[in-house]
Amino acid sequence: MFGVLRRKVISGSSSASIIGKSWRTTRPLASTTVTCFTPEGEVLLHPGIIGNIRSICHVSQPGGALNLRPLREVMTSLQPCVSMQMHSRMFSSDSGDLVDAVVPFMGESISDGTLAAFLKKPGDRVEVDEPIAQVETDKVTIDVASPEAGIIQEFVAKEGDTVEPGTKVAIISKSAEGAAAPSKKASEDTVSQPPPPPAAEKMEEKPKAKVPMTRLRKRVATRLKDSQNTFALLTTFNEVDMTNLMKLRSEYKDAFFEKHGVKLGLMSGFVKAAVSGLQNQPIINAVIDGDDIIYRDYIDISIAVGTPKGLVVPVIRNAEKMNFAEIEKEINSLAKKANNGTISIDEMAGGSFTISNGGVYGSLLSTPIINPPQSAILGMHSIVSRPMVVGGNIIPRPMMYIALTYDHRLIDGREAVFFLRRIKDVVEDPRRLLLDI
Repeated sequence: MFGVLRRKVISGSSSASIIGKSWRTTRPLASTTVTCFTPEGEVLLHPGIIGNIRSICHVSQPGGALNLRPLREVMTSLQPCVSMQMHSRMFSSDSGDLVDAVVPFMGESISDGTLAAFLKKPGDRVEVDEPIAQVETDKVTIDVASPEAGIIQEFVAKEGDTVEPGTKVAIISKSAEGAAAPSKKASEDTVSQPPPPPAAEKMEEKPKAKVPMTRLRKRVATRLKDSQNTFALLTTFNEVDMTNLMKLRSEYKDAFFEKHGVKLGLMSGFVKAAVSGLQNQPIINAVIDGDDIIYRDYIDISIAVGTPKGLVVPVIRNAEKMNFAEIEKEINSLAKKANNGTISIDEMAGGSFTISNGGVYGSLLSTPIINPPQSAILGMHSIVSRPMVVGGNIIPRPMMYIALTYDHRLIDGREAVFFLRRIKDVVEDPRRLLLDI
């Protein structure tokens, strides 16, 4: 069996003892299981529990002793049998010269999507695995790729259709002869379509359109409203003198880029400061689950990224183990994928704390909304030169307001203020990170 064990914190005492530590199984396992095989033997995997909580787990193997391990390690050992394969050739069908391009598996929690756009036209030549269409889900945009090299004979679905994994989208001819002439249906569709209106007419009609919400926008709206309805939201503020962090970046940016091949930004400094704050105030990295509090033994920082299609929140895994260069490289990689629409569901799943930087758009102050099921979010804002009293003198300083929105059901004001104060101390004097003070 595969279960999640967590510390019982609200009762003040633990009700069961396993291998010298007190843990309690707080959620019963469902009867439906999936058998997976790992180097250590056969494991019965509960399908509904993957991706929900990562803390401490036990793997009980037939005839073997109880093995208590961090769940992240077990997840790694089970990767071959739970990983999400989105390769479209697994879902193609071959009928001689013609093959079907179909919608690939879109993720464990995604049952359907909307056919957003075709990237090719009938008669175009495509290579193996070349994207020919895009399916928009409530989490990510997924490519439908050609299973074989050949010519697109026809599309058998329309933009705006709701599609499921395995839905046929296009027919590909592996030989040029098979696609020399379009099918009768395709010809009729082409003839029946009216010519596009002139550009001027389009411009006049644009303000009158009723544009449907994308799946991603609807998903974001639902989650944020659920956050407001569920959490006891409270925001506390502070201000940070950015002088020393900006000076550090200015002095070492060239040497940093020469060695690591990535620019030194301000975000890595705030990620490191957040890690330090979460380690000092672990309740902010925790989450309520029913009548229990789950204390996470890892720090996965979500970075809110605004894209043309909506807000996405990729995750920096194990941020507590990363240095400045590793954080900057990961942020750049995830932001690039988010903006070009190639980010995967796995890269956005989980996260124990979020940082949102509204300052890149010029925001001076805001109250960010928690990203469920997290318990807090840090808001960064624009840097503004303001007169400050330093050593009895009034001098201009680059200042930033920072905000922490937290779930007051779990986090008291004391912990929230201490956390934000730690962010301020580390950003204003980055040497604290080196000395761990």
